Amino acid sequence: MGSLIRRDDDDGWTTLWLNRPDKLNALTVELFGELADHVDALYRDNSIRCVVLRGAGKCFSAGHDLNDLAEGEATPTAGWHSQILRRLEKLPKPVIAAVHGHCYTGALEVALACDFIIAADNAQFGDTHAKWALTPVWGMSQRLPRRIGRAAAKRLMFTCDTIDVSEAERIGLCEYVVPYASFDSEIATLATRIAAHSPFSHRANKRLLEATDGYTLDSGLQWEVLQTEGVGPDMHARIAAFTGRGKGSRRDTRRV
Repeated sequence: MGSLIRRDDDDGWTTLWLNRPDKLNALTVELFGELADHVDALYRDNSIRCVVLRGAGKCFSAGHDLNDLAEGEATPTAGWHSQILRRLEKLPKPVIAAVHGHCYTGALEVALACDFIIAADNAQFGDTHAKWALTPVWGMSQRLPRRIGRAAAKRLMFTCDTIDVSEAERIGLCEYVVPYASFDSEIATLATRIAAHSPFSHRANKRLLEATDGYTLDSGLQWEVLQTEGVGPDMHARIAAFTGRGKGSRRDTRRV
């Protein structure tokens, strides 16, 4: 794989770095191609139980490379960028967008394809499609209103305003804000905590939330019961480790 996306593995989790720091990690066809390769590899890598997506250098990403766009991008198929982000979104393990500095337009679409966003206190967000006479094709019109509500999404899309982390947290765009000085340690702690839990449960929970998105409550409850994936192969070992009892003990066999 090339160097526009850099992968750094840790204990049970990995970081994918958008790696064009000299260009503020502006998004190109070549970068997306490398991202697709890494996402495909993560589908096959059972040793990784959590993924963090970050930007190298000064920011997460300034967004779609406008020079690349103006020169006419050659993509393999229509909707190619969107398909890659959808594949990232459906990765059967938690994916965290760790955002510092700029996160505009195409970059925000990438972040929204992750399960949730953690922001450093210097992060800024915005959707500038309308500033450049563009319309979203990477998922902004679908994921942004699902994340923050239709009215808030319309406000950002129509005004092209840049918002800071306090506003992003207020409207639910990011989950919480971390001082930039402690951003690395917080992300590592969070990813380590997630990776310590059952990959079976993470995978099943993502499928459950995906499958029932938009369902009525009663329909969702029925789906949860009838389509349950049951208990994972690591259940007995995890309970035994907690209780100090071996597999097959009375306490070990109780329902979770």
